[in-house]
Amino acid sequence: MKTKRPKREEIPAGEVPCNYCPGKCCRYFALPIDTPESQREYGFIRWFLLHEKATVFVDEKTWYLLVYSKCKYLDDTTNRCGIYETRPKICRDYSSNKCEYEDHYVYEQYFELPEQIEEYADAVLGSLRKQILRSIP
Repeated sequence: MKTKRPKREEIPAGEVPCNYCPGKCCRYFALPIDTPESQREYGFIRWFLLHEKATVFVDEKTWYLLVYSKCKYLDDTTNRCGIYETRPKICRDYSSNKCEYEDHYVYEQYFELPEQIEEYADAVLGSLRKQILRSIP
């Protein structure tokens, strides 16, 4: 039987959320992208969303490409890093103090489907939409 994951404030002193987490931070990566300002740029985002396991989100006015892809060094049985002592700097800089352990993070915008970005582009750009969204030269 699976035990319930404790709330962050219930984690015993001296322990970290990683001891109770399924390794969420190691199951995706997100890269900042330019804020789209034209049909062509929205077309590129639509293209991202045509790929499996890719989403786009906006957080604090910054746009990101998010790709769900598990790190090959995440241990499937412990959900811990298999190369912890030699992990990349980006992993060393990451802190569990503000991680997504709680599961309740909400983005300003979140796009999973190409149709969602098309509708958003319609709303933002209005009648300019007919130019390039369906094909990227």
